[in-house]
Amino acid sequence: MSASADLKQRLESANQQHLLKWWDDLSREQQANFEEQLTSVDFDLIRRLLEKGSGGAGESIAAKAERATPPKNLVRLADLTADPDLAIDADKKGRELLAAGKVGVVLVAGGQGTRLGFDQPKGMFPIGPVTDRTLFQIMFEQVLARSKKSGVKIPYLIMTSDATDADTRSYLKSENYFGLDESDVLFFKQGTMPAVDDREGTLLLADKGQLSVSPDGHGGMLGALANANLFQELESRGIEYLYYHQVDNPTAIIADPVFLGLHVLRESEMSTKVIAKVNAGEKTGVVVDVDGETQIIEYSDMPTAVSEKTDSDGDLLHWAGSTAIHVFDVQFLKRIAESADGLPFHTAHKKVSHLAENGELIVPDEPNAYKFERFIFDALPMAKNALVMEADRSKEFNPVKNAEGSDSPQTCRSALNLIAVDWLTMAGAEVESGTRIEISPLYAVEPADLDEKIEPGTHYSGEVILK
Repeated sequence: MSASADLKQRLESANQQHLLKWWDDLSREQQANFEEQLTSVDFDLIRRLLEKGSGGAGESIAAKAERATPPKNLVRLADLTADPDLAIDADKKGRELLAAGKVGVVLVAGGQGTRLGFDQPKGMFPIGPVTDRTLFQIMFEQVLARSKKSGVKIPYLIMTSDATDADTRSYLKSENYFGLDESDVLFFKQGTMPAVDDREGTLLLADKGQLSVSPDGHGGMLGALANANLFQELESRGIEYLYYHQVDNPTAIIADPVFLGLHVLRESEMSTKVIAKVNAGEKTGVVVDVDGETQIIEYSDMPTAVSEKTDSDGDLLHWAGSTAIHVFDVQFLKRIAESADGLPFHTAHKKVSHLAENGELIVPDEPNAYKFERFIFDALPMAKNALVMEADRSKEFNPVKNAEGSDSPQTCRSALNLIAVDWLTMAGAEVESGTRIEISPLYAVEPADLDEKIEPGTHYSGEVILK
């Protein structure tokens, strides 16, 4: 079957007719799938992105970084300690929002565990200090515990990718969504963008009937939510706020009442949690203000001289490292998703395997193509009263990124264990040195939950599981 005249005309207009070179080698099913993929490509967008060039239009990020100052609309840990009423008021407000059914949670779970030597979705990685409880289980149990505590059902929106969608859905269904109602687990899939040859501006093929594509970044969440009609779903459920977190950090406090409360009390449209960077060279995005707008500058875009600046006390000036934990007003996200420009695309020069003209697979040694992605944190400068809140890194930011060393399963399990020991100690228990403890969020989702469950003086040693 020949390609349709419309498809041929569309590809010729975009100077991409080479994509049909092996059309006749494809089965009818392959042709149909390939035509659907090609039809979904916005060739005008690709052209505009290429015209901007890999450096982007306008002033460079490095130049903006030179003018960066610490975020002004900021609540530090010391502020909450010095002003207990602020913490109490924020906590109260956040719990009111949860009890009123106005809060949903969104989990970004499009990544695989490749860097961990794990060939499944990263959310399926076992991380419990004592058991094989997975990242997904810890997070789902947090949402369920918050739901029970608030007396309402909290919808959990799960953003997957082409690489993780089928396995994630199958795994969570097999585990009965760890107690959440299936109707409250709302899946949506991240979009993709085609890779473009850096010399010819032509789209690359991964196979004879398949474009070479990559995920469009966590900023693609907005378009994916819209495509899945989830903005309408959230509105029908009365959800006004979304609590955003990523799958690699099991110590994130999901639907944290204090953070939610501060977001609303400060009349913010987007709020972000930060941690104090260990040093200037730590590879995390930095939250700053530039010309009065709060934004995140990636560590790779921050000139070394700027990242190493200190204040009058000798402390790091740009200390606020991003945790990728946010609270959004739903209407704010919807407004950006519906705008003509939306979030900007970033261009990366990468090595991309592709079919050569003779049909052989080329695995390049050097970058040969451009990839395009969006970042959700680029919404910060667009938000009214963007709020920045400092978190305790030891208790809230222990991601699993590397197989060994920092941010590894070992450091994460140690953090989960230390948090459990700390909670039990605060409840009056005695914990023997070297004890391995795992606390299910269904047993305690916050320290105060242990007050009525733990008898002061209770002794723990060996391996302990509280569930």
